[in-house]
Formats: sequence, structure tokens, C-alpha cells
Amino acid sequence: MTQNMSADGQQAARTGSLRDDAEEYAELASDLRAAVDGEVKFDEYAQVLYATDGSIYQARPAGAVEPRHVEDVQAAVRIAADHDVPIIARGAGSSLGGQTVGPGCVVLDMSTHMDDIVEIRPDEKRAVVQPGVVQDEFDAAAAKYGLKFAPDPASSNRATIGGGIGNNSTGAHSVRYGITDAYTERLKVVLADGTLMETREVVLDSDEWDDIVGADTREAEIYETVRELVESNEAEIDERYPNLKRNVSGYNLQKVIYENDEGEEVINLSKLFVGAESTLGVVVEAEISLVTKPESTALALYCFTDLIEALEAVPRALEHDVSAVELMDEETFRLARESEQYARYEEPIPDEAAAALMIEFDSELVDDFEAAVGETNERFVENGAAFDVIEAYSEEAQAKLWKLRKAAIPLLMSLEGDPKPYPFIEDATVPPEELAEYTQRFMDVLEDHDTTAAYFAHAGSGTLHIRPILSLKEDEGVQKMRSITDDVTDLVVDHHGAFSGEHGDGLARTEFNPKMYGDDLWSAFQDLKTAFDPDWRMNPGKVVYTDEDPTDMREHLRYGTAYSSIEPQTTLDFSDEGGFSHLVELCNGCGTCRQQDSDVMCPTYRATDDELTATRGRANMLRAAISGEIPEEKLYSKEFQEDVLDLCVGCKGCKSDCPTGVDLAKIKTEVKHQYHEEEGAGLRTKLFGNIDRLSEVGSRLAPLSNWATSVPGFRSVLESVFGIAADRQLPTFADQSLQQWADEREPAVSAREADRKVLLFPDTYTNYNYPAPGKAAVRVLEAAGVHVRVPDEVAPSGRAAYSVGLLDVAKDRARTNVDAFTEYIDDGWEVVAVEPSDAVCFQDEYTDLLPGMRTEQVAEHAYGVCEYLDAHWLVEDLPTRSPSTSLAYHGHCHQHAAGKDHHAVGVLRRAGYAVDPLDSSCCGMAGSFGYEAEHYDLSKSIGELLFEKIRSSDASRVVAPGGSCRTQIGDSDVVADNPPHPIEMVDRVVQG
Repeated sequence: MTQNMSADGQQAARTGSLRDDAEEYAELASDLRAAVDGEVKFDEYAQVLYATDGSIYQARPAGAVEPRHVEDVQAAVRIAADHDVPIIARGAGSSLGGQTVGPGCVVLDMSTHMDDIVEIRPDEKRAVVQPGVVQDEFDAAAAKYGLKFAPDPASSNRATIGGGIGNNSTGAHSVRYGITDAYTERLKVVLADGTLMETREVVLDSDEWDDIVGADTREAEIYETVRELVESNEAEIDERYPNLKRNVSGYNLQKVIYENDEGEEVINLSKLFVGAESTLGVVVEAEISLVTKPESTALALYCFTDLIEALEAVPRALEHDVSAVELMDEETFRLARESEQYARYEEPIPDEAAAALMIEFDSELVDDFEAAVGETNERFVENGAAFDVIEAYSEEAQAKLWKLRKAAIPLLMSLEGDPKPYPFIEDATVPPEELAEYTQRFMDVLEDHDTTAAYFAHAGSGTLHIRPILSLKEDEGVQKMRSITDDVTDLVVDHHGAFSGEHGDGLARTEFNPKMYGDDLWSAFQDLKTAFDPDWRMNPGKVVYTDEDPTDMREHLRYGTAYSSIEPQTTLDFSDEGGFSHLVELCNGCGTCRQQDSDVMCPTYRATDDELTATRGRANMLRAAISGEIPEEKLYSKEFQEDVLDLCVGCKGCKSDCPTGVDLAKIKTEVKHQYHEEEGAGLRTKLFGNIDRLSEVGSRLAPLSNWATSVPGFRSVLESVFGIAADRQLPTFADQSLQQWADEREPAVSAREADRKVLLFPDTYTNYNYPAPGKAAVRVLEAAGVHVRVPDEVAPSGRAAYSVGLLDVAKDRARTNVDAFTEYIDDGWEVVAVEPSDAVCFQDEYTDLLPGMRTEQVAEHAYGVCEYLDAHWLVEDLPTRSPSTSLAYHGHCHQHAAGKDHHAVGVLRRAGYAVDPLDSSCCGMAGSFGYEAEHYDLSKSIGELLFEKIRSSDASRVVAPGGSCRTQIGDSDVVADNPPHPIEMVDRVVQG
């Protein structure tokens, strides 16, 4: 749900309606536009954006509609029917089976507007929601009453409840809670003819039943058909449906008729729509039941030297009062150990661990955590095959283990090269007591096909995520995928399991449903589909198919044998990412960039709710360009630059927050550079890329320069000539630069008496606009016994030029600085920057601009100022007092991406401050972005998300290390003036 988004900010990014509709569907688009209030997007960009989801599939739709209300959905369904075009309903588009992919369809994006929590009734433990509500946002609202929605898919930070209903989702705690169908009580659904149907418990043969079936309506026909199909296939249903906590293959015929709490036999079609993947209708409202949220939990992670021995322990683990039983294997541990992002979470795992079972207890099932863990320790370590246990009782310790467990997929998907661990049979489910034998036989299948896989996930419910490593760009890999699936589904049938226990049928598994359910139930599925959707227009080819048009898992692949991509010549070095194209292709569509309330990625999506502004959207557009899906020349068109790339603020959040590390900021910079090479850089681009020159002149002329910028009409001229927003406050210039101040003073610690020597880099903003943090850094470092020099023989960092795609300028400045820095570094000096973006530029971007040993040496010896103090434990030596001020800390996006944002919090706390680290995204200023007139409204909308975090904090003051961040916050109503840099607050306690 978009938070505090201004209409201007949204409109600044929503440009889809300005692009021409695809000619083939222009009449359909026109009819839809005349009938619905929501956005209608039928241009080429929209077709690319909605052609994929989180799966291995891709198919161009006709276009997308973003309905605002039920009547929009009804109108869209009817008009699509008039044009004989299929309909697909979509939430976050994070499905792994290809449920939301279909050629030539109208996609109903329910996530944009239909995202209201209608009501929460805590006394009844019920809630009514629209389908686009993100689950984590709902759970945050329900938590006020001590409640939550029980199913907890790993994608809950962006997955919608409507999508979860369509998929019958679940997660790590299905051992405790089961799956979505158990919590879906009533639904409002738009049927294939546009009529609205409300499903609920109906007592069979009651007056209500008679009233329903006595009417001459589609609803009456549906009820009678469903009852007849269930009753006539009762024996087959008992025989064919597996007795598992998880089964999301096929339709829920086994659950639609049941005995309710009052002992009445009822039919509830809600259960049938759950897991139907919008093939029977479009859910527009849901009443769901809730559970109480346990107050606390504990984890015990048991280490085994053999995977099969770990799996053999699963049934015994389930004999205890557990809420989750999860598995990790040695491949996950190895990849985590080699990952800069995840290595710290893997650190406690013994080297000899080939697998680990992670068991969770919660306070609603267990009174004494230590006693419960003691019992499992005795069973699995003292008298079992486990050789070690890691116990976690604090929230922080448990979060680290869950972080490691959830790292499996991102780590696997970031493997170099075209072979990837693809999801196509990864969630087959068997009885837990048969899991070890099943897994051994699965290993044999993989060996027969000359490939391997990693093993992880929900062992307690019999669901292992096993993703064979294949290249789907080659025919051999595609055929292997089909052959492996055929063999594995045979195994699953042997174990009376389900082909899907979590991720649904979609394009990946639908073709195998006849094998699981047999001819009679398959025919029942077809009859059921026809009753609800006579023309088979609702998401065709999913769950069930016609005999004339069978689903084939090998069709509509995103990377099939026909796929190819260009590898452009680049100025930046992409060798670490496997090349430019490989970095683009790392986006697997999982949609993590759509998360709204944690980490940094993706600020523009959070402010707009527009798929094009998410990292996934941009990556999809770039992949379309390099693969020829759209003409390559469009990549360098003005339209592509403005609509796709210019709305990326370059925060680098995707580098760390994207599960596969898609560094969109780097990609954008390279493409912008190529665009400038083709078309030439504009005046404003050159101005911002060389802002150091203007700043130096402004400082020399201060205070006259400050007076000039305040002259009435000056800012209006700036906007008309340069496109710099007239409403944005301009920075003032210091009449004494940091370099001048440093030159005029004697160092408090000489080089001879110092243990450490630091070259304090004079970044443009600190040097010419606001030297106070630089002066504070000098004083604090000297108080810690460090000799400090502010050099004048260095160039600007090149960050500003890099950000706007002037890579030749950035490279020249990097070369100058690397030459200067290495001379100092060779003599025992280290480089420290006050401005975080400059520090990260030295640590990261320089290695892309100038790959080589000397640049690596600079990167190794470069620090942000708080990072330097923290890394070398220098705060402990500072003379500090205990301040009474509490601080809300807004970290810098680039340091977050580099994994270095925590240092400032540690320094401030050791200096005596109480610190509230805000879990906030980019401030929205993003260097020059917030000054650009066409981006001003969007910048402020992004900033408002941060301001809400500040308002919610109990801290008495805000601090932020980034100059742009301090400007954005200072321009808001949450503070009276620009907030200080953290080093200024440290300086205050040092100076007393």
C-alpha cells in the first residue's frame, strides 16, 4: 500500500498512458479506457513489464488494467470477453510456477489500487481485505490486536493476500498452521461473464441452498455442478488426494464440502477458489480468519554430517511441539561462506556440517524453551546423528539463523554463468516420514541426468526445495528439465505426494496433473472449469487444460533455445558480474524490489506503485532491449532514458537488497554514458557532473554568491534555463573551504607521534558548502591520536560525474586520485571520507572505472569516517561524556549497499548516545535527482516515506551522514534546520 504519496509524485512517474497502445490491441484498449476508472496500459513497455513473473516463463500479454474498484474488474472482464481475449489476475507477480504469465491476455494488476484493509474484527479473529493488500502490511495492522494471518510465505514483504489465495500459499510455519485454504472464509469473486458472486458456507439442502439452486443463474449451475462432481467422485477423491499438510496441485475438490463446527454438512466455494490461480474467477474481496501471534520463539539448529541422516530425523522432530522444521544443506553453507553479504550468518556453522535441521518452538505451544530444547538435544545430539546444536533464544540470534535459511535462493540464483538452479519441480511434497527415501531417489534422478541441486526449506511438512541446475538457453537443458520432471513426478506418485506443496501449478506443473489425479478427476477438473468459465477464458492453461490445447512446460520460456542477447562494449568493468548482459539477466522476477517498509530497494516504486519504476521493471525493459524483444536502438532513445532510466535514483539499494544482486545503478550509469556518447550530454548534465567547479567559484565569491541565489526570480530562471526546480532550496556556499581551514591550522597530532595517519578527503559538498562535518572529523580523529591531513592535490571523487553518466570525466578524476592515494597508502596512510557516497565511490565504483591492483589497494584502504573509527576501535580512546540527546539515524543508501551502514550507529552508541537506526529507504534527494524540475515531486514523495519514519521515532534529534539526505530532511517540516552529520555529534561529546 503506497504511503503518503502525493498525486504529483505519482503522476511524475506514471507515464504509461502517454505511450501509444500496441496496434493489435488498440480497439480493446480504447474500449477498456472508456469503461474503467483505473489505468489502462497497452503500450509496448506494459507488455514487456507484465510478460514475466517470478518464474522461468515469459509471454507477452495484450496489456494491463489497474482496476480501482469491483466495477472496474467487472467491466474489464466483460470487455475482454467481447474481444475474445483471456484474463489473468495478478498480485505482486512473484509466483514461481508461471501462474501470472499468458500470451495475448489482459492482466488485471490488483496490487496498485485494490489494496485496502476493509476491516479487522479482533473479537472474531476475522478480517476483510481487498486482494492487493501486501501480507506484511496486513500483519503489521493485525499485530496491534495480537493477531496475524497464519500462512507466511517467504515473499510476504511484497506478496499480496489475493495472490496468496490464488496460489494457496504457505510458508515455513505450515507445520503449525497449514495453508491458506484453512483461513479463507468468504470471498467476493467476479466470474467469467462479469457477474459478482459471494461465496460462504452454505448448509447443504437448507433453505438457503434451495434458494440458490432454484434460481436461473450461473451461480445455481455452479453450485449444482460442484456438488455433483464431489459426490460422484468421492471414492477417487479419497484415493487420489494425498494426506498432507500441503497440497496445492489441482482444484480443492477434497475441501469444498465438509462438516462445520456445528456439525452441519456445508459447501463453501471459497475453498475452491483458493489455489485456482484465477482460472475460475477474479477474487475482489476476501474475509479471512486470523490466529494469535506468539509472544516469543526459540530456535535450535542441529548439525549433521550427512543430508539423509538429517532428513531421517524429521519425523522424530515432529513428535515434539514444534512450529517449524527447516532444512539447509552444505551447498547453502558454502555459498554463504563465500558471500560478503551472508558470511557473517554462516559463521557459527561447523565446517563439517553437511546439513542442518532448524527447529522452532513458540510460546503458545511450549512454556519452557530451554527445557524443550534440552529434550531435542538429548534426542538428536546425545542419542542421535546430530553432532552439534546452535541454540538461539534472543530475537537477534534467531533473526540471523532465519536470514541464513532464507539466503538459499538468492545465493543459488547468483551462480555465475547460464546454468542456474531453476524452479520447476522444486516444491514437490511427500509424507515427512518418507522424505529421506524420496530425497535419495531424487538424487539418483539428478545423477542420471548429469546434474546437481541444493536441498533446503520446509522439511517438517515434507516439502524440500530442490532446484536442478540447468541451462535453459540450450535445447539439452530444456529437454532435461522435462525429463527430470517426468521422473520426479513418478517418484512423488510412488510416495502418494503432491507435485506442488507450495508454489502451485502454473505453466510449470499443470501438464502433470493428470498423472497425479487420474482420468476421472482430470475430467472432473475440466467439467468444473467449464461450469465456472464456459469459454475457458480465465487464465487458460493453468491447473487444467483442454485436450485440444495441452499445456507444455517447455513453452513460453523466458530463456529458451531461441533466446540470445547482445554483449555491448562497456566503459565500466562488468567482469565480476559475468558481463553486462549477465547482470541484467540476474533479475529472476521475484519482486523483492516491491517491498514497501524495510531495507532501501526500491524507493521510486514505493512512491509510485508503478511496476516500471521497480528494479524488476527496469531490468525487464533492459533485457528486452539487449535480447531484441524491443529494438536495440530504443535503449538509447530519449523515451527509454526518461521513462525507464531517469527515474532510477542510483541509490544502489538493489545491489544489496535484491536477492540476486542486480546492480541497476551501475547498469543505468553505463547506459546513460552510451546515450551521452550517441546524443551528447545536456547542459544540466554537464553542470551537475562538474558541480565541483561551480561550488569552488561559489565559495570564493561567498557571501556574494549566496546573496545572488536569493534574488527574487533567480530560481525561476534556473528552472527555465537549466531545469533546476524553483521550489528546491539551493545550498549555500562557505566563505572558507575545508581545505583553507586545514591549511591555516597546525595539526594537533603530528605524523611522528601518531599511531595512524589519515588523508581526509575534501569532498565537494563538505569542502565548499558545509565544512562543519569535515572540521568535526579532523578534531575527532586527532582526539583519537590520528594525524590528519586534508590534501589539495586531489581531484573531486568523480561521484557526481559518475551519477549522471559522464564516465570519461569520472574516470579521469579516479585516475588522478588513485595516483595520489597510492603514494600515501604506500607510506602507511589511509583514506577517509566524510561524505558516504565518496567513500563508497573509492571502495566500489573506482574498481569498475579503473580495474587493477592499485585501485583494489585504494578500495581496501578507503573508509567513511565513522567506518574508520569503528573498524579500528578508536572510539574507546576518545574522551567522551554521556549526552542526554537521543538520535534517530538515517543511514546512507550507498553505505547500506556496501554493508557498511552499521558503523555510524556503533560509533554513536559508544560515544554515549541512545540511537534509533531508522529502517528507511533512500531520502529521495539522491544527489542531483531532487534538484531536477521534472523529478522534484517524486523526490519529495520518496522523502515523505522517510519523514514518516522520523515522525514515528522517539528520538529527540535526527542525524544523517549524507549531504543530500541532510538537505532533503532540512527542506521538510520534520526538523527546523538541516540535521547534523553523525561525526558532528561525536565531536560535541569529545569537545565537552
